[in-house]
Amino acid sequence: MRHLVSTVILGALPAMLAAQDTTATDTYASRCGASVSSADRGGWVPLPRGDVFCPLVADPKGMHSSVSYQRGREQDLANDIAAVGIADEFGFFRTGSGNSDNAIQLGIAGAVFAQFDIGSPSYDLLNADYLITLPLTFRAGWLSGRFRVYHQSSHLGDELLLRPNAPKRENLSFQSLDGLLSADVGPLRLYGGGESFFARDSADLPTFLIHSGAELRPRASIRFGTLGLARIVAAVDVKNVNDTTAWRTGISARAGFEMSRPREGAVTGRRWGIYAQYYTGPSPYGQFLRHDVRLAGLGFDFSL
Repeated sequence: MRHLVSTVILGALPAMLAAQDTTATDTYASRCGASVSSADRGGWVPLPRGDVFCPLVADPKGMHSSVSYQRGREQDLANDIAAVGIADEFGFFRTGSGNSDNAIQLGIAGAVFAQFDIGSPSYDLLNADYLITLPLTFRAGWLSGRFRVYHQSSHLGDELLLRPNAPKRENLSFQSLDGLLSADVGPLRLYGGGESFFARDSADLPTFLIHSGAELRPRASIRFGTLGLARIVAAVDVKNVNDTTAWRTGISARAGFEMSRPREGAVTGRRWGIYAQYYTGPSPYGQFLRHDVRLAGLGFDFSL
């Protein structure tokens, strides 16, 4: 993993130095909000806005904020679930952009993902996952990537632990080395990579996973005057986890529309979207990761 990170970064540097201006056309980066705004252009930019790596739409642990309703099965987690995610990223510096969207960026990001049983009288907290990560991202034309080390810890809700049939609580935390490469092919984005887990508690947690996915953001859009620009977005995210006994596969699919500014100014605008959601596979929610779940619902995603 370390060799892959260093090889990609060193290989990307010459490409970025020789890159042409990509902002004159409608690029995938501009559609997903990863283009470099005019206020942040230059060889070295401290405290940049946004990121040069597009957020993963269908990843249940994608670094964007969201609120969603999910319908599940009582034996898996709960029948009616409200899932909430709050995530934000702070860029330390960006370099190499010049007059293009190509750059390397280093920052810090954090997120909390929580699930509530809204079928219970007090909307019991089921699980909360806390993430803190140091992402190193880059873009070189149609190629982009994200490499990061992150920590995750997961905790059951107090109300859930007071139930007569409460699930067994365990100390659950780990660190991960995570690498992803992403390629823009017209309206399609393909990505793939993996994670290696270490400092695991419990020791029988998975050791690594293979991560892949695809997103569709067509160029066609509908403009609602000065209110915004709407574009259809569809995505699928697949994680193959090397568990202690066998490979387990989690598939997440989302489809809906995303709203952005009709025209970007000196500063890249925020985005929000509404998506139909479906997930099947090992639970993406920490304390329940040993359970297989099936969830379907509707969610609202937004950038802070």
